[in-house]
Amino acid sequence: MAQSEDPYHRLANGVRKPDPTLGRKPEDRAVVESVPPAAEPPRPAEPAHKRPERQRVVLADSRASSGRMQARMELEEQTSWGKLLVRDLVKVQLRTSVLLGLFVLAVFGALPVLFYALPAFARCSVIGIPIPWLVLGVLPFPFLFVVGLWYNRLAERHERAFVDMIEN
Repeated sequence: MAQSEDPYHRLANGVRKPDPTLGRKPEDRAVVESVPPAAEPPRPAEPAHKRPERQRVVLADSRASSGRMQARMELEEQTSWGKLLVRDLVKVQLRTSVLLGLFVLAVFGALPVLFYALPAFARCSVIGIPIPWLVLGVLPFPFLFVVGLWYNRLAERHERAFVDMIEN
């Protein structure tokens, strides 16, 4: 809408023009009809001061243990007890990973010792490929995959035990 068509556009000095309908009385007035009053409902014979019957309102199952919610709140609010629980879970996970890492290092560290101790085994070949090359070039990948799966299962078991402890 262009500025000249708008009755409310600002003037050069920053003051708006007044509303053109200000002070006018509308030509069409709404007609107000009177409505008969509603009939009063019949009053009961009982006195109005009678107390309502008591009702028991149950918002939660009282048989459910509040310990579960309290433990979750401890974890969410990061209280000292919640931090201790999480720290214990982290320690268990770290211990598992370190032990499996040491196992992998022991297996891979034993291979050169095995080849040194058994030189006849180190000179054997399969289809023209020396056994040390096969053992060091091919077998570590499935071995590491299996160790990774093993760690994953142990970690999930620790986490399930943690959740069960929190919920019970």
